[in-house]
Amino acid sequence: MKRRGKRRLVPAIALAALAVASPASAGVRIGAVDASGFPEVRLTVVTPGTTVRPRLRENGRPVADVGVANLGAGKSVVLAVDRSESMKGASLRNALAAARAFVAVKPQSDRIEVVGFGRNALAFTRFSSSSVDAEAALAGIDVDTQSGTALWDAVVRAANALRGEREPGRVILLVTDGSDVSSTATLETAISAAERARAVVYAVGIAGPDFTPGPLRELATSTGGAYLQASSSTELAALYSRIGAALAHTWQIRYLTAARPGDQLKLSVTVPGAGTAARTFDVRTQGLGTAPAQRPSGLLPRNAWRSNATAVAIAGAVGLLVLLALAFANAARSGTWLSARLAPHLGAVQRGGRVRRQRQGQSLRRRIVAATEHAFANVKQFRALRALLTRADSALLAAELLYLCVGAGLAVGIVAAAGGAGPFIAVLLMPFGAIVPMAWVAYRARGRMKAFDNQLPDLLITIAASLKAGHSFRHAIQAVVDEGAEPAAKEFRRVLTETRLGRPMDAALGEMGERVGSKNLSFVLNAVTIQRQIGGSLAGLFDMVAETVRQRQQFARKIRGLTAMGRMSAYVLVGLPFAVGVLINLVSPQYMSPLWHTGTGHFMVATSLVMIAVGSLILRKIVSFKG
Repeated sequence: MKRRGKRRLVPAIALAALAVASPASAGVRIGAVDASGFPEVRLTVVTPGTTVRPRLRENGRPVADVGVANLGAGKSVVLAVDRSESMKGASLRNALAAARAFVAVKPQSDRIEVVGFGRNALAFTRFSSSSVDAEAALAGIDVDTQSGTALWDAVVRAANALRGEREPGRVILLVTDGSDVSSTATLETAISAAERARAVVYAVGIAGPDFTPGPLRELATSTGGAYLQASSSTELAALYSRIGAALAHTWQIRYLTAARPGDQLKLSVTVPGAGTAARTFDVRTQGLGTAPAQRPSGLLPRNAWRSNATAVAIAGAVGLLVLLALAFANAARSGTWLSARLAPHLGAVQRGGRVRRQRQGQSLRRRIVAATEHAFANVKQFRALRALLTRADSALLAAELLYLCVGAGLAVGIVAAAGGAGPFIAVLLMPFGAIVPMAWVAYRARGRMKAFDNQLPDLLITIAASLKAGHSFRHAIQAVVDEGAEPAAKEFRRVLTETRLGRPMDAALGEMGERVGSKNLSFVLNAVTIQRQIGGSLAGLFDMVAETVRQRQQFARKIRGLTAMGRMSAYVLVGLPFAVGVLINLVSPQYMSPLWHTGTGHFMVATSLVMIAVGSLILRKIVSFKG
């Protein structure tokens, strides 16, 4: 019985060898032709041992705009490995070892995703040009504990993943020892999904008592790939190597056909120095099965659409439409100009429409902002945002700043995505964009507070001089308003306005201290409050407080000078990784590609950002001083 089984396997292995034979021993061959994406036609061409691009002719005419991709160059590959219960033991180990060997020798530009299928089809990694992710995923695959083989589901999942890839070459490499028993998809669905993804399927079957190669052979043939059969899992490494060699001489050709449904195409592919292959393709029956049996005659004969006269007529019609569009645009502009000239003589009747629309738009915006302010009125962080805007002397409301942050984050993400950055990088940059408006407001608030602190000693001396001249405390503050500079004059002017409206002086000064946020001002206000309660010379108190504030500021400047080197070191240490990363990405994008396009790289980037943040907090703690 064993000898008879071996005799049956010999023709199968020989057939597999012919299917992926050495290209040097065969001529040019056209594989599958697919027009399911009509008017785009896709065909697979296998050439002899040469790397010369094939040339395509349709019905004897050379096709100019042709997309040609060599599957041995940059491509996206899905390694689909059977992990069902029948693969338990040496079969799965050999299959994974062969797949790892295939990954180890792949071109650097190839992007690989690993899919395992047992009861269900699962993706163990995303597409990555780095071999590390694929090897780690293959090392982590084990036998499924539930019975079943979702073969067609795995093909559909792989095809859907390939549809999002930018690489023109797309390959599904499938290894299994059984038939489909648990898929929700069918063979026809799998073939259709592979065709929509423009993927070539190479199916490897491990022979067994219940194995039927027919469906796998149909899948591979329909997509332009090949079917190979191994008598045992020990032959998988050799078959993987043979497939890799065959991919170097396999081409995917895509072009937009000039034919219509129902036409018959005569395709010929020529490789200089290697030969020519031809194939007749019926668009109606093979590419578009739902097309009608007889093509409608139309208004013009079929050849009329391909004549030079038709091209000239179409060009003339397009030019006429462009001229009409320009004429309408000019007329609309003239009407706008005429309305603008007549508007001053028509009074406010017609101008009221534009004003009314502007007011309606402003009213809608105000309602949205007011609703947001009311919804977040009791949120602590929202109140802090209001205080920050007041400290920065900004006319914005907290809700408006919140919407600005959201809009800036979305704008940065859209610009990054349009610039070619991956989804991970675009999402990572969105918080930085959202922080920009907030950082600008905080910067203005700090600058205003520093300006107030610098003016404070002179203000206190001015108040003390007014008190010594016999003026009241209110008149002393009025002197600061009249002779002081911004922002101090504006803040004290607000204090006087509140007192004129009946608010106590102590309450108005206390709110000014909270509004400005200056520690020196809080120190002054506490001293004034105590003096007003217990009595004493207010002018002498201001002189003493002014001297104390000046000494505190001098001490803070001295501390800042002593810690300047530490702060600069912190800036360099934090900014150096980003600067080096941008420089290396500009010089060698391939070197940085694993960081942006692999799961391991994303983890490393996230870990680095967390470590930089923690280090920044530690350095800030070292160089900061609270006096």
